[in-house]
Amino acid sequence: MIHRRTFLCGLTLGGLAAPRATEAQRAGTIYRVGVLTNVPPSAPEVSRNWEAFRQGLRERGWIEGQAIDIEYRFVEGKVDRFPALAAELVSLKPDLIVALANAGARAAKQATSTIPIVMIYIFDPVGDGLVASLGRPGANVTGLTAIVSQGVVGKHLELLREVVPKVSRVAILFNSGNPVSTAYWEEAQASARVLDVKLQPLEVRNHHELEGTFTAMTKEHAGALLVLPYPLIYAHARRIADLAATNRLPAVYPFREFVEAGGLMAYGANPTDMFRRAAYFVDKILKGAKPADLPVEQPTKFELVINAKTAKTLGLTIPPSLLARADQVIE
Repeated sequence: MIHRRTFLCGLTLGGLAAPRATEAQRAGTIYRVGVLTNVPPSAPEVSRNWEAFRQGLRERGWIEGQAIDIEYRFVEGKVDRFPALAAELVSLKPDLIVALANAGARAAKQATSTIPIVMIYIFDPVGDGLVASLGRPGANVTGLTAIVSQGVVGKHLELLREVVPKVSRVAILFNSGNPVSTAYWEEAQASARVLDVKLQPLEVRNHHELEGTFTAMTKEHAGALLVLPYPLIYAHARRIADLAATNRLPAVYPFREFVEAGGLMAYGANPTDMFRRAAYFVDKILKGAKPADLPVEQPTKFELVINAKTAKTLGLTIPPSLLARADQVIE
């Protein structure tokens, strides 16, 4: 396998340069991209997203195994493994690293200040110290943030109120050690006051606490559940959806994967669209662009996904107006 270090310069003629992906294929060069993520790319909850990423690369001429080689490393929900795996990727001397989740992006940035990093689905990259600003990232990191304007948590609570009109107490899963989770918690408090809903905050710092957390919800007679986004909950989407169903709690989630795993509703940025768009950043950087000069992009597509089968199991009737607004209804 020939990597960038053996690339022969001087292939451009007369200023009419072909796309670098095409040059790479002609020269026999394969560019190495490292991927640092939560769960295996083949896992059912994320396989669609990574296929969208690879499709985005193919559309730009980057054919895996011909012009580009992808090395995957995943922590399988064990966030503390990110630093070691980031260091392992850096040791391979890739041309670029793609990092998923704030913990993954932080680990990659701490492991290298020179290798370009493309982050995907990152919450508050400025507040987390990953970039200087969205418009001018600086340093070696850019990509896509899942941060959205104020109001998304209020939207979640409104959705619960539409489905469970008489709900008065909503449990919230969050992690005070995660800056995004705590920011959304503050927003939830403001929205709850407007909707006259009492919140029951329940912190989950590791997967061993999940079952006990749901026991606490039922003891306090929570009528619904709101799950705030952070890496731990994403890695255990199916278990959380199962626990909500077992405890007969209507729940709204930040990602569609929870609904596909049996959860009731999800509203948030469309992850598949963001993964496909990440290929744009990879393409630009491998063609010579600097991450510092590529503005971080915010989500442009949002989706509401409802699981009608789960609603029926919970004895809930989804209002026709809400079904009409849904991007997808899982029967």
